Amino acid sequence: GLPLSNAPPQLPRRQRGLPEKRSIRDVQKVIAVSSAKGGVGKSTIAVNLALAFARRGLRSGILDTDIFGPSIPTLLNLSGEPRLSQNNQLLPLSNYGIKSMSMGYLVDEKAPVVWRGLMVMKAIQQLLHEVDWGGLDILVMDLPPGTGDTQLTITQQVKLDGAVIVSTPQDIALKDAVKGISMFNKVDVRVGHTIVPPQGDIKFTVYVLDPRHDSEYGVVRECANHGIDFLGDIPLHASICNDADRGKPTVVAEPESERARTFMSIAEGLSKTLGI
Repeated sequence: GLPLSNAPPQLPRRQRGLPEKRSIRDVQKVIAVSSAKGGVGKSTIAVNLALAFARRGLRSGILDTDIFGPSIPTLLNLSGEPRLSQNNQLLPLSNYGIKSMSMGYLVDEKAPVVWRGLMVMKAIQQLLHEVDWGGLDILVMDLPPGTGDTQLTITQQVKLDGAVIVSTPQDIALKDAVKGISMFNKVDVRVGHTIVPPQGDIKFTVYVLDPRHDSEYGVVRECANHGIDFLGDIPLHASICNDADRGKPTVVAEPESERARTFMSIAEGLSKTLGI
């Protein structure tokens, strides 16, 4: 008979024309780090989280899914084309105790990637399912800005264990962060945490700490509105930027600093949530 509610019947993904979600081979847990907006420190946070997981004794890796502007090679001070395994799979490049894969390893760093959608999707497929990770406890997936084809391909084809949304306190960044939350909710991915690099303590330009960043406004408010956890503040300190630019992220460059301890605390919270 007809359904009693106004909701349409839920057909299997394949009958709805959607691909079946697959796990990434030899990877226990996968989290996506997203911002839906560029320039808020997402890649820097993603790589420091991956390094923090490694410092906790986990087999950690990071996958850079930004085809047009890959950042992970610079952040990890890595270059060179990956070798192939006996099964014709890409072998990750490693540094500081974590494994990594990026389009930046497959093209010249000075060459722009001028591709149409089909070529981009083919590259994403290769990064998702043709990498031999060799066994990981956790893979941090650094998503490109936005909520378009790349993000939909990843969220519809990969079994994600959660998502981390990165934002700054300004409304202009928060609006895009909320779009990212909505995207993950639509594709049934648990959005567990939002990380905020608050503006302040920056040496090379002038910023004012957002006076609305409290329990009634900004990111904390949006977390409450959407029923997700607020994971913490990461200070947008000049040292974090300098460490990233020289290819030695803060968790490695300044492991005893307050900034590194913040990353470690966030990684610990995520590990407990994920059960690893």
